[in-house]
Amino acid sequence: MRILVKEAILRCGHDGKVENVPSQEWVRIKDSPILVDSDPQGRDISMCPHIGINIKPCNKTLPVTKGYSTFITIGGKAVCLDTVEGFTDGTPPGAVKYNVRRPGQILVGAGS
Repeated sequence: MRILVKEAILRCGHDGKVENVPSQEWVRIKDSPILVDSDPQGRDISMCPHIGINIKPCNKTLPVTKGYSTFITIGGKAVCLDTVEGFTDGTPPGAVKYNVRRPGQILVGAGS
């Protein structure tokens, strides 16, 4: 498993792009801040193509359901791994997930 950095690519189930905003800046991999606990949640999703009558596109990420390291922390917050996954606010509720397509770096790996 790889550790996620700001350049990681996360997408909703319809291929909308999740915005990465790191909450910490002091620990980096190749000058890119590492993402930690709660960084992937509450983020904007752009370009979700799932639009129509009575269909709500994915606009925000909901809390992460899996993918935090149980061993590595930064400032008391678990680092995000390339297994991060959670639901979006799109329709149908509780069915559309977001996940990692690329971790943004390939140098540093971690166990769960």
